[in-house]
Amino acid sequence: MNARTSTQPDPEPRSSAPQAKAAADPHPVPEAAPAVTAPPRRSRFRRALPLLGLLALAGGALGGTWYWQVGRFMQSTDNAYVGGDIAVLSSRIEGDVARILVGDNQPVEAGQPLIELDHRDWQARRDQAAAALAEAEANIGTLAAQRAQAVAQVAAAESQIAQAEADRVFAVTDAGRAGTLASSGFGTREAVDRTTAARRRAEASVAVAQAGLESARGAVPVLDAQAKSAVARRDAARAALALADSNLDHATIRAPFAGIAGNRAAQLGQHVRAGQNLIAVSPPAERLYVTANFKETQLRRLREGQPVELSVDAGGTLHGTVQSLAPATGAQFSLLPPENATGNFTKIVQRVPVRIAVEPGQPVGNLRPGLSVEAEVDTRDDPHAPRGLLGAAAAMIRGH
Repeated sequence: MNARTSTQPDPEPRSSAPQAKAAADPHPVPEAAPAVTAPPRRSRFRRALPLLGLLALAGGALGGTWYWQVGRFMQSTDNAYVGGDIAVLSSRIEGDVARILVGDNQPVEAGQPLIELDHRDWQARRDQAAAALAEAEANIGTLAAQRAQAVAQVAAAESQIAQAEADRVFAVTDAGRAGTLASSGFGTREAVDRTTAARRRAEASVAVAQAGLESARGAVPVLDAQAKSAVARRDAARAALALADSNLDHATIRAPFAGIAGNRAAQLGQHVRAGQNLIAVSPPAERLYVTANFKETQLRRLREGQPVELSVDAGGTLHGTVQSLAPATGAQFSLLPPENATGNFTKIVQRVPVRIAVEPGQPVGNLRPGLSVEAEVDTRDDPHAPRGLLGAAAAMIRGH
């Protein structure tokens, strides 16, 4: 019994060994915790499937609602550009460029002088036309005076006829008296001859006076015809003066409207001819519009007055209104319109230009003619209905 007891190991040394090891190591490493088994990922995915399905169903419902309420009524195109009625100014007359009064990209007002041509030759032509008009007017005055003189001569000739007729009557009476006295023996033959000659002279004077009256009367129509010709020459001279004034005024090229000057081709001292382009004036941003080329399959619901949302590539979003649709496709207005009756036929979707007016009161400072735009037309019956996803869903719930 004692031997068995002596053979059992002493528990004290076993318990003190780890303590001694811990005392020898100042930085003991903690023992690893027992590993915890994680739930499988597949089970988490299975638990999330119903939630994902509900989210997908709700998203599909919202998307379908938006398409049914809004999306199917929206007609959009990126084939759209900013347009403007740019005035390309050319010279109406021939001359040398004397002054350039505006710089490139400078704002101008309506009627502001832009370019001046040398006007000395045209000023001389204007003075010549004015002198011709003054001469024509003076000729009219001369002919008027001559006609008045001819009318006076007619009156004088009529008076001379009356006087000659009175002399003729006296001469006839005197000759008759002398003949009676001579036949009764109380007069002489000489008296008869003298009174007879006086009567003939009086008759001749009447004839002369009548001829003078006819001549004076005949001069009046001639003068009237000359007066009409003079009036025609005066009108021609007046028209020539107006043309000369117009040419002289065209020596100064002015802005037809308020806008921005650009594309200046004129140079100081350059000799230009009539019809040569010198400068262009672009309208201000407030007068610009958008031309959107929609496909023919998009025209079923497009109408004038529908609202349009414009996304400008240069930056910014604007609101506009459908103003008008072109009377034909763009291909028909091209230089060489297609002729589908010749050769092989390939059907191509045609596009129709639609003019869109930009609503006033918007910040349109970045707009320039030629910029690219994306246009989206709202073809719904109620263009003021909400366009957003949540708004369309709410409207459908309310039954609108």
